[in-house]
Amino acid sequence: MQDVLSENQIATIIVDVAFKIHTQYGPGLFESVYEGIMVHELLKRGLFVTTQTPIPLIHDNIKFEAGFRADIIVENKVIVELKSIDALGLVHFKQVQTYLKLSELKLGLLINFNVNLIKDGIHRIANKMTT
Repeated sequence: MQDVLSENQIATIIVDVAFKIHTQYGPGLFESVYEGIMVHELLKRGLFVTTQTPIPLIHDNIKFEAGFRADIIVENKVIVELKSIDALGLVHFKQVQTYLKLSELKLGLLINFNVNLIKDGIHRIANKMTT
C-alpha cells in the first residue's frame, strides 16, 4: 500500500476480509482454501503478503532455517495463522505467541474459520505492543 499502515490498521483489513470470506463460504472448507482466498483478497487491497514464510530459529549459534512457517505475513508486520478445526486449544495460542517472539513481530491473528460466527473464531495475540 502507498501509506505506511500500523499493525492495528492491517489487522482491521484482515478481519474485514475474514468476515467477507466466512459470510460467503461459511465453515467447512480446507485451511488451504481459506488461505488462498484470504491471500487473493489481501493482494486485491494492495497489501504486501507472503505465505508459508520460513522463519529461522537460532539456538546455541545454530541457525535452523525454518523454525516455523507462517501461514500469512501481511506488510511484514502481522502474522495470520489460519485454522479450520472443531476447536482451538491453548497450544494454538501459544504457537502464535512463539511465532511472534521468533519473528520479532508485534501482532498476530489466529483465525479459525470452522465456527458458526466468525467473530468467535478471530483472536488477537500481541507481542509487546504499545499502541
